[in-house]
Amino acid sequence: MPESPDPNGYLRRFDDMSVTATNKVITSYSTSFTLATRLLASRVRTDIRNLYAMVRIADEIVDGTAEAAGLSPDECGELLDAYEAAVLAAPEVRFHVDPVLHAYATSARRCGFDPDHVRAFFTSMRRDLDQATHDPGSFNTYVYGSAEVIGLMCLSAFLVDHPVTETERARLDGGARSLGAAFQKINFLRDLAEDADVLGRSYFPGVSPAALSEEKKARLIADIRVDLADADSVIGALPLSARAGVLAASYLFADLTDRLEATPAAELSTRRVSVPRRTKAAILARAVATAPRKTSPTKAGSA
Repeated sequence: MPESPDPNGYLRRFDDMSVTATNKVITSYSTSFTLATRLLASRVRTDIRNLYAMVRIADEIVDGTAEAAGLSPDECGELLDAYEAAVLAAPEVRFHVDPVLHAYATSARRCGFDPDHVRAFFTSMRRDLDQATHDPGSFNTYVYGSAEVIGLMCLSAFLVDHPVTETERARLDGGARSLGAAFQKINFLRDLAEDADVLGRSYFPGVSPAALSEEKKARLIADIRVDLADADSVIGALPLSARAGVLAASYLFADLTDRLEATPAAELSTRRVSVPRRTKAAILARAVATAPRKTSPTKAGSA
């Protein structure tokens, strides 16, 4: 898309404002993710935060905020449909009155976000409006759309200006999907009580939040650890511009997994486990120190 002349800097100023808006979105909703993105190179950090802000707005439509504003379930569905259409069309337009959409569109053009990934994401969001429980098939489909495709879009941002072969990309895609799935499953386990009591949802197939057994919790933790290990095997292949930030996020969620494993199953239905701020700071320092030495048979270049 050719740029129009901007001699007075109006568009540049609006671009900067829209990025400030997406930064505010992420800092308002996720401390851990905010900390991890600080370790990304500036351009990558902006693209990831622009993507996250769009995702967060869609989440708010289905996770109670729109309902709290008086919208009916049908109206929430209509609003989500309209937002999906706006997001899909956004990259073709250089100016948007919505700062989050404006910022997202800028990153979507630069990173080449796949419209099919966007559609899969909104399909999963739509399920939250009318599906309270899942079987194994619908669970896997939901996790793919709600988390794995976000990992794939993040990877597209990481690889701008870092071309890789088809074989390398396939391996990195697998790692991105595994990390996204791990993060989502960890959040499901941590938010077991809120999802059930406030939103009326139970994501894990065959798992009753009110009667989570130690055996079922152990199986969930084991599955999460497989995803984290799969992702860790390719993080060393990421460009240095992204590696420390991804490591930090992986380490933070691995620590949270340890804490969930150590918490009695009965307590997970009554309280939300978190990582202390001091521990988060130590984890970020470890990620910064480890990133340059983290290697993988697949190399995607360096910053």
